[in-house]
Amino acid sequence: MTIEKQLEQFLLSPVFAVIGASTNRDKYGNKVLRCYQQNDRPVIPVNPKEKQIEGINCVASVADLPTEIESISVITPPEITEKIVKQAAAKGIKNIWMQPGAESPAAVKYCAGQGINIIADGSCLLVVLRYHEG
Repeated sequence: MTIEKQLEQFLLSPVFAVIGASTNRDKYGNKVLRCYQQNDRPVIPVNPKEKQIEGINCVASVADLPTEIESISVITPPEITEKIVKQAAAKGIKNIWMQPGAESPAAVKYCAGQGINIIADGSCLLVVLRYHEG
């Protein structure tokens, strides 16, 4: 599958989740969340320490996500990403976009083995969906 087709499939999800969402507006975990909001795409932040981010109620973990979520953006250190992909596979997540810096060869290999559409080629959601500050 081409990267264009992978991105298209990822963006078909009725609701998205941001793993590693942050209250700090300078961090990518916050920018990615706001990017979904700017594009009128329903999104749920995942952060075990926060109750709300950008006015949206958080869930503590991938396991707590609603079933309609098919696509997740991962903005975590690679060693955390390796744990997240296993939780996502158990939850039935079909598409995982590892933002630049979150990728792990082991996590990518695991996703491929599970038949998950994995985007980990350096593509950034902020570029694809034309994020802007403000």
